[in-house]
Amino acid sequence: MTRISASPARDAALALHDYFVPANAPFSCLVRKGQSVRIVDLEGQQAVDTLLYRADDVSERYSSQDTLRVQGSAYVSTGTRLISCEGNVMATVIADTCGRHDTSAGACSCEANTVRFGHQVKYLHACRENFVVELSKHGMSKRDIVPNINFFMNVPVEPSGDLAIVDGISGPGDHVELRAEMDVLLVISNCPQINNPCNGFNPTPVQVLVFAAED
Repeated sequence: MTRISASPARDAALALHDYFVPANAPFSCLVRKGQSVRIVDLEGQQAVDTLLYRADDVSERYSSQDTLRVQGSAYVSTGTRLISCEGNVMATVIADTCGRHDTSAGACSCEANTVRFGHQVKYLHACRENFVVELSKHGMSKRDIVPNINFFMNVPVEPSGDLAIVDGISGPGDHVELRAEMDVLLVISNCPQINNPCNGFNPTPVQVLVFAAED
């Protein structure tokens, strides 16, 4: 169910950290327990593939399966608890101006692109490669990539049970905000996909703001 809820207006100048993530790029940062992280879709219709790892033990990481099971919902939105593979709450979605975020379709890869769109796209950049690059900075490898959240990605479930990737519904400035319930490593691939409409066929930059824990 869509649950659109914007948190109070935030002044980016008051953020502890203000990151600009270019189109197609990987990114990661540490978010401490109680802090909140806001991901802003600057130009609209930009899928932001996201993973979470426990900062002091990266073997505990986001579980899409447990998150879906606990919520009883196919989508992520305000109030969703993001659950780890150990059954712990890693973060809670506290605001969402878009209302549609996927955690079933996973990340694009060169192999999947080839199967879906033909051998001519084999060497195009993909999210899985972004994750490999970023995770290597934290002592991890492709073995540590798990099914991810796709913030702002519109993936309706068809009556047949199939997943469809269609035009995103996020507009310029839409955001989703998470409150960390433990120290987490946030890892992003700002999706470079140009062969389906998840990015409006035009990958664009996003902003990541980290705010202090509220008293």
